[in-house]
Amino acid sequence: MQLSLRTFNALVESMAVAVQASATQLLDLTVGSTLRAVLEANASVCLWMQWLILQVLRTTRAATSTGADLDSWMADLSLTRLPAVSATGVVTFARITPTLAALVPVGTLVRTADGSQTFSVLIDTSNPAWVGASDGYVVASGLGSLDLPVAALVPGNAGNVQAGAISLLASAVSGIDSVYNPGAFLNGLDAETDDAFRGRFRNFIASRSRATPAAVAYAITSIQQGLKYTIQENTDPSGYSRLGQFAVTVDDGSGDPSTALLSTVQTAIEAVRPVGSSFSVHPPSVVTADVSMQITVAQDTVKAPIQALVGNAVRDYINALPIGSGLALTRLAQIGYSATPWVINVSALLINGASDDLPAMPTSVIKAGTVAVN
Repeated sequence: MQLSLRTFNALVESMAVAVQASATQLLDLTVGSTLRAVLEANASVCLWMQWLILQVLRTTRAATSTGADLDSWMADLSLTRLPAVSATGVVTFARITPTLAALVPVGTLVRTADGSQTFSVLIDTSNPAWVGASDGYVVASGLGSLDLPVAALVPGNAGNVQAGAISLLASAVSGIDSVYNPGAFLNGLDAETDDAFRGRFRNFIASRSRATPAAVAYAITSIQQGLKYTIQENTDPSGYSRLGQFAVTVDDGSGDPSTALLSTVQTAIEAVRPVGSSFSVHPPSVVTADVSMQITVAQDTVKAPIQALVGNAVRDYINALPIGSGLALTRLAQIGYSATPWVINVSALLINGASDDLPAMPTSVIKAGTVAVN
């Protein structure tokens, strides 16, 4: 929404019009008059408040926030700005008379000719001259120079220097006479810019909705209400293990979703599936549950309507089971008791003629067949 902003003069003019419209006599609003000074003071306050509103609007959006405000905005999502990177490179420590061995300790400081940038010697245990016991590098006798890694003390682009720019020893090193960098340092980077931070945030948001089980689930549930699903990773349509493939079972509550619905699900998942993977979408296999039970009702109670209530409650519960869920006998007993307070006992529970639970299967959905409540 575009804000309707006003300049200082526009604010003063609108105030003057409002005052004159309410006055019963002619007012003095010439420059320097008392009333005009009051209006101008109020306009200044309004202008300041207008600026504060703009500041608030700017800091509450990542697209317009900058600096610390952008960092604070991103921190709510546990994102932090990438820090500056210190420039690194190789510096040559040289000497005129290489008669004796010399030690260059880790942390030795060198500087550019203008003294603006300082670099510190780093640890490199793979360097043949490294001596851990001495915490430094030994320039062997007879060796006139040694190349050692250094890093800028202050991270950022300012540490990038041209070849030969480093020429001063900031730390005294016995047996070393001069220092220089044979090559340019080019890998120093300032802290991540606001624009780069925003760009990475967009990628972060995009990654949250792609190539994850949650993304696939969201794609399915966004098609229509009431869809139930299971996602089996590293599984082919036959249920065998296969890396890089996942199987999706979808049901709209009927146990027999239409081909059009399955095709729609296929298209939705295709938009978010992980790269390099394949998948299949299929309906559930329906397992029919024929239930029978015996109920006892309270004395002086008509049994027939209670039987209907219990039967409907059992049927509704079974038909609402999600894909991959089993059916427990004890749960059916609980449904019978909770259907109405007039039920005082549930017995002789059978599922498909057996007094056993109906086990869960990953791609199956249980639907109610015959429900007999006696």
